[in-house]
This record gives sequence, C-alpha cells and structure tokens, in this order.
Amino acid sequence: MKGEIYKNPILYYILVPAISAIWPLLVWGVYLPEANRRVDTDISKFKQAQETAEIILNLDRDRLELSDAKTGSGEFDYVSEVYRIATMCGIPQSNCKIRTGLIIKKTGGQKSQTANVTLENVDITRLAEFLSKIELRWSNLQCTEVKLTKKAGVRDKWDAKLKFNYYY
Repeated sequence: MKGEIYKNPILYYILVPAISAIWPLLVWGVYLPEANRRVDTDISKFKQAQETAEIILNLDRDRLELSDAKTGSGEFDYVSEVYRIATMCGIPQSNCKIRTGLIIKKTGGQKSQTANVTLENVDITRLAEFLSKIELRWSNLQCTEVKLTKKAGVRDKWDAKLKFNYYY
C-alpha cells in the first residue's frame, strides 16, 4: 500500500504543478523581501564601519604613514629605522645610540640580528610611542628587554636601554 502512492500518475499531474506554482510565490513573497532587508542591514553596517575607520584615522594618522606601500617592507636596517622612528616621535638623533650585532643564520635557515638601542633623556610617552611605532612597522622585530634608568632631579626623564631582535 505504501509503494502504490508513488505509482499513481494523478499525484504527479496535481502535486508537481502545484509546487511549481507555489515556488514563485514563495520567492516573491518571502525570500525576496528578506534578501532586501539583509542588503539594507549590510549597507548600514558598512556605513557604520566606514565612520569608525575615519574616526580611528583621525585619531592616529601615523598608522597610514607606517604602513605606506611606497616605502614598502624592503630590507630592514636598524640604524635608519631607529633614527626615522625616533625623529617621528620627537626624539633627537643625538639622544639615540645604536649598536648592532652580526646577522646570524640559525639551523632552520632563519636569520636574525640583534641590536642594543639606548635612548637618552626621553620621557615615558615618547618611549612608548617609539616602541609602538617601530614594532608596528616591522612585524619581525621584537623588543626583548627594556631597562629604564631615572634621571636624577628631573621629572619624567629616563635613559632607556632596549634590546631588539629582528628575524629575516
């Protein structure tokens, strides 16, 4: 009895045309309005994201300068990068001392280079800005150690000794 319903041709003559007629109605009445609502929601979220991005760029315009495609992520050089970022942060080059190590090739084939950077007479805000910008610009650069020495008799002036390691 159960298998006989599939053999009945009237089922196919009535059910298939009925489903074929209902399908466009479902698309027009249910699916299309829902798709329009989703598009409107996506457009409003996109506009909101654009506004948020503009606010972030207005607050921190240096992010564009650090990720500029024209400068590229070419060959890393401690001296030029430390001086460039220090100048951007308002730290004079005369207050920067850089001592780089040799480029060492490890057993896995990866190369690395260390450097000791001393920033003299720097306030905490400029030091934090320096570290943030240089590590943002070069993702393979890691500051492994920071040693701060307070300047006697001066408020918020420090000598900072930084140890960096760059992985090529």
